[in-house]
Amino acid sequence: MPTIRRAEDRDLDAILAIHNHAIAHSRAIWTDEPVDRREREQWLADRHAAGHPVIVADVDGIVAGYATYAPWRVKSGYRYTVEDSIYLDDAFHGRGIGTLLLSELIRLARAAGMRVMLADIESGNSASIRLHERLGFTRAGFLRQIGTKFGERLDLVILELSLEDRSTRPS
Repeated sequence: MPTIRRAEDRDLDAILAIHNHAIAHSRAIWTDEPVDRREREQWLADRHAAGHPVIVADVDGIVAGYATYAPWRVKSGYRYTVEDSIYLDDAFHGRGIGTLLLSELIRLARAAGMRVMLADIESGNSASIRLHERLGFTRAGFLRQIGTKFGERLDLVILELSLEDRSTRPS
């Protein structure tokens, strides 16, 4: 059973490898250039400084995946809306680790007072879409051909999850 815990500096090499593998081999991250360790060090420091969690799934000392959330937009009016990111090492797909990571991320966002979590997912990533829908996300939008990767035009599915208890939410 994986342990879900806060990411530490010692996890950066594994996070970097998972991230760069997703850049090189998937349509999950819409950029073509891998990042270096310095970029991931700054990314982790920035997330921690902003109070945005970065968590990992640790399976017997191996980082099987990581997840985080960050502001969806930078304008202050969006300060209670976050976007999640979840990436797994290919060797750990299909073991329920994504569910554990996303469930914990949702719990942390609620505890931090966030109101809405969004997921922007490439339309062909049916596993990620199903994961989010299993945890209560609903489809909020579909944007055609707004991204490009591997010379292909990509569509984006936007999913949303209310993090508030609707019975106590102000009208």
